[in-house]
Amino acid sequence: MLALVALMWVLELIDTALDHRLDRYGIEPRDVDGLDGIIAAPFLHVGFGHLIANTVPFVVMGVVIALEGLWRLVGVTAIVAVVSGLGTWLVAPANTIHLGASGVVFGYATYLIARGWFNRRFGEIAIGVVLAAIWGGALVAGLEPREGISWQGHLFGAIGGLVAAALLARPRGAS
Repeated sequence: MLALVALMWVLELIDTALDHRLDRYGIEPRDVDGLDGIIAAPFLHVGFGHLIANTVPFVVMGVVIALEGLWRLVGVTAIVAVVSGLGTWLVAPANTIHLGASGVVFGYATYLIARGWFNRRFGEIAIGVVLAAIWGGALVAGLEPREGISWQGHLFGAIGGLVAAALLARPRGAS
């Protein structure tokens, strides 16, 4: 978790020093050259304010997921990043670039909210309820189309979180 956050911060420092030239490596919808942005975009941000806004929920929710093990964190992150990135690439407006970890943050949130339902575990349901109470308003507001905000990344990140919760659900009777 710390390595991912450190990478985001180092890249933003480099991006700032390079007059934001790294930002071009984000997701470019329906441009084949923009597909590499699916991997790069979560690590790139539009300034330090954007990075700070993503860092806190990314770390908090990522640590909660990591309590299930490193491979769970890797699996959830991979599923969410791919679904968020591909969805954004498919439906976002042409001639735009989409950056930031917020798609992953939305995916982490919906994973944590939904996993208790799929696993039928009271503790996980309780965590999901607390998370929805704390960040629910921000999650809903992040889906509102606004200039300069990739609601597509947020929406498909949230869908990715649901997909991850379903795919990574524990078999009935497993602890």
